[in-house]
Amino acid sequence: MALQLPRHRAHRVLVHRDVPVPMPDGVTLLADRYVPVGADRPPTVLIRSPYGRAGVVGWMYGRMFAWHGFHVVIQSCRGGFGSGGLLDPLGDEREDGLATVMWMRAQSWYGGSFAMHGPSYLGYAQWAIAAEAPDLRAMATQVTASCFRDAAYVGGSFALESTLVWTTLTAGMEGRLGGAAATFLAPRRTRRAVRSGLSGRPLSELDLVSAGRPLPFFRDLIAHHADPSSAYWRKRDFSASVGEVTAEVTMTGGWYDVFLPWQLKDYKAMRAAGRQPHLTIGPWYHADLRLGRVASAGALAWFRAHLLGDPSGLRTSPVRLYVTGADEWRDYPDWPVPGTRTERWHLQPGGALSTDNPAPSGPDRFRYDPRHPTPVLGGPVLIGNSTPRDNRRLESRRDVLVYTSPVLAADTDLIGEVSADLYIRTSTEHADVVVRVCDVHPNGTSMNVCEGVRRLTPAELPDPDGVRRIRVDLWPIAHRFRRGHRIRVHVAGGAYPRISRNPGTGDPLGPGAALVCCDHEVLHDPARPSAILLPRAVRS
Repeated sequence: MALQLPRHRAHRVLVHRDVPVPMPDGVTLLADRYVPVGADRPPTVLIRSPYGRAGVVGWMYGRMFAWHGFHVVIQSCRGGFGSGGLLDPLGDEREDGLATVMWMRAQSWYGGSFAMHGPSYLGYAQWAIAAEAPDLRAMATQVTASCFRDAAYVGGSFALESTLVWTTLTAGMEGRLGGAAATFLAPRRTRRAVRSGLSGRPLSELDLVSAGRPLPFFRDLIAHHADPSSAYWRKRDFSASVGEVTAEVTMTGGWYDVFLPWQLKDYKAMRAAGRQPHLTIGPWYHADLRLGRVASAGALAWFRAHLLGDPSGLRTSPVRLYVTGADEWRDYPDWPVPGTRTERWHLQPGGALSTDNPAPSGPDRFRYDPRHPTPVLGGPVLIGNSTPRDNRRLESRRDVLVYTSPVLAADTDLIGEVSADLYIRTSTEHADVVVRVCDVHPNGTSMNVCEGVRRLTPAELPDPDGVRRIRVDLWPIAHRFRRGHRIRVHVAGGAYPRISRNPGTGDPLGPGAALVCCDHEVLHDPARPSAILLPRAVRS
């Protein structure tokens, strides 16, 4: 999808740096204003960021939107890059965002309406105020969601790699080397830290290795893991108000992004409320530079349509998806895509996978050892390349079950949500179940397509035979399994360091002295037909 920035009369841009914005509690936040010369009180684009205001943020957002005639305010969130107060990630964005809007309304240059723009945390800052700002007319969100809790504890497990790399990154962005160096160093330091976790260092101390000091937000995430209804997360969760947002919203996501399932949940919440957001999902991961140009061009067209009355840059269909495997863009009227049907592909004896009902058979078994947790190859991470990788090395492990379909006689398009319906027996009450779908090419390479995890607890009672029927939600997909390829499913007990290892004891910190191996049994017989549920698409 080659999107070009619309050509309109260019404005000369003036920049006012370090503009003070007072908060009700006496703290002052700093902002940069980008002013399009000759535009009379134009609409404003507000961008609130914890990553600073200079460099790429200033050029890609500030100058670009102002050049096209918008007044732009880029503000540093509380506790960073000159803004006062203490850094409390996710905790102050509603109050500070609404106070900033009140400040804008009092300025002589404010034209009475504004838009918001930005990816990841910048998108979360949009949702934090969206339902309470009636003069917010348009939003352009990318690779983000209205609540980050479920991405931090995906499937009930702890998303160790992404949470540690983000807290390490933000801790180093204002250091001597600056943001670019922090972005490069944070993944390396995180990898070193998670390796130390395998040598007995408690999970709660991995920040000492990655950042050299305690990171309060990382420790808060660990401390508030158990209770999703806690005051901590209620303050940081804006998902309940998504349906109340009246601004026109466009969403850009990636099939390999860590926030994709919850971004699509926000889309469906808006649709349920009668709204019609636009949705674009490409073959991108969270930090993918390719996404930036597409998102900026789409945001500019969106803002011109909904703040300047120029819809010429908008596409007709509200949903545009890139179908991996087919390598093509397709337009649809909605998500989930109309005309799909759910197919059950059953796990079979002997490592087979098919739509046939399973034959009578005994369970498949593997042992998960938290001292040597099952690793992961590819899949969504916050910082780093998340595009698919060959998983054959992982499939050769004794702690990974593999089920493979026959060679496909025709192209098979799967577009929608993916889940697994499994019958599991475990030797410990606390265990993780990881499920992954791979595309096996004719040459044998096995490329991961999507995955998911479910953390089991004693609250999920087994039947009299000790079997628990569980649902594992995987990442949504739009993928073509080509003729001659095969569909493959993994079942494992871990995906380290994507998720923290499960110690088998119920202690999320998992100290090295208390690690218990877990024997897993996966049943696949006529009475307990474990299956992967795939969304088969029928092209019109």
